Amino acid sequence: MDKKHAEGCIRIAAALFFAAVFALAGPESAWKDQVSFPRTSAGLSVEAYFEAFNAGVPAMREFFSTHTAKSALPRASVEIRVERYRQMKERLGVLRPQKIVASREDFISVVAAAEKGQVVRLEFQFEPSAPYGLLGVRLERQEPEAEGAPPAEPKKDEAGLLAAVSALVDEAVQKEEFSGVVLVAKDGTPVFERAYGLADREAGIPNRVDTRFNIGSINKSFTGLAVLRLAAENKLSLNDPVSLYLADYPNPDVAAKVRVRHLLHMTSGLGDFFGERYEATPKEKIRRLEDYLPLFADKPLEFEPGTREKYSNAGYIVLGLIIQKASGMDYAAFMEERIFKPAGMADTGWIDKDAPLPERAVGYVREGAVLKPNTDTLPGRGSSAGGGYSTARDLLNYTTAIATGILPGDVEKMGQGLALAGGAPGLNAALEWDTRSGYVIIVLSNFGPPSAEKIARQIRAWLPR
Repeated sequence: MDKKHAEGCIRIAAALFFAAVFALAGPESAWKDQVSFPRTSAGLSVEAYFEAFNAGVPAMREFFSTHTAKSALPRASVEIRVERYRQMKERLGVLRPQKIVASREDFISVVAAAEKGQVVRLEFQFEPSAPYGLLGVRLERQEPEAEGAPPAEPKKDEAGLLAAVSALVDEAVQKEEFSGVVLVAKDGTPVFERAYGLADREAGIPNRVDTRFNIGSINKSFTGLAVLRLAAENKLSLNDPVSLYLADYPNPDVAAKVRVRHLLHMTSGLGDFFGERYEATPKEKIRRLEDYLPLFADKPLEFEPGTREKYSNAGYIVLGLIIQKASGMDYAAFMEERIFKPAGMADTGWIDKDAPLPERAVGYVREGAVLKPNTDTLPGRGSSAGGGYSTARDLLNYTTAIATGILPGDVEKMGQGLALAGGAPGLNAALEWDTRSGYVIIVLSNFGPPSAEKIARQIRAWLPR
């Protein structure tokens, strides 16, 4: 046996040994000697979370019943939280905390290793005062740190942050992993704003800070606010069934059972419109919201509304149609008049993909060593579920409009802030709003995921606390 082969066998044996020790030791003893949580209300809750996570559904149900803040339950019931847990546990397996990244009375951030190989970061947000109930848990994939990579710990000051951001993006551009715009703002004012790469490679047009990018599912946030605005004006109720607005909906069972709140919170049981039907449909024919219905509307519910949570593009198409009916306006016209104009989002909206628009970025997908436009994969026009265009400045204005009350949204209930993302072949957009520090991070890319999200996550991890 040669030396290289022997070393490989030793590494495999070591891995099997530690896996066996981990399995025999059980989830508690596997990490309690390595990580000590603060003996505060929040620290004890986080410790209990990991114990319950590894123990199973009954323990997690008890955890959520005991530790969740009462103010958070209307947004997601205990059973909805348990369903989210089931999905996480299936993806991750047992979690072992490795490091506490940040700790305050109302916030704890932890890096954990998952049984199935992932490294994840969990951010726990609690009420700002006693009894410090749990408001929510935000989980994101943590990229393994390469040798020589900048540390994930927060920077001490803004100068250090911006220097790190510049180096991070320059490296991604050099590796051809990013093309787009990066904006970092503090208290509504940009402190870093740069464009990189080409908006149109064939025409040689560079990206600019005011280039419009396809922002994918970030559009769902706009749709959600439109629903809340109409509800505040008593033009609809979150408890209304779909049938009240869409009497001719193709599936009467769905129309009777599904309510607006189910669509809003993705607990409707509706699935997706992407799939075989979408692939078989000429994309140029998909331009109106009604054009999306044949892609999914005759399908049965995947589960009873309100019993589970599952990401649903189809549900947000239905919400767009409800907005049209309740407002008496075309969806895009309503969004322009009631959301974008008040927020100062002059360059945001839906654009026909064949319309000439020099300031729009073309999306690119990599096929081997070649970058090709993603145009053939896009519908003729985006929808209430995604596919609209915006600029970094417009998205910054969006957060400002929410913060100042121009648009509906309770910043006090956002916990550590807002995280939005949209992605598909040839496009990726990420918005990270840390309401505690006042920083907003916006990264728009005309490359596919995770080109924007990876940069945005790293910048957020660096934010001074």
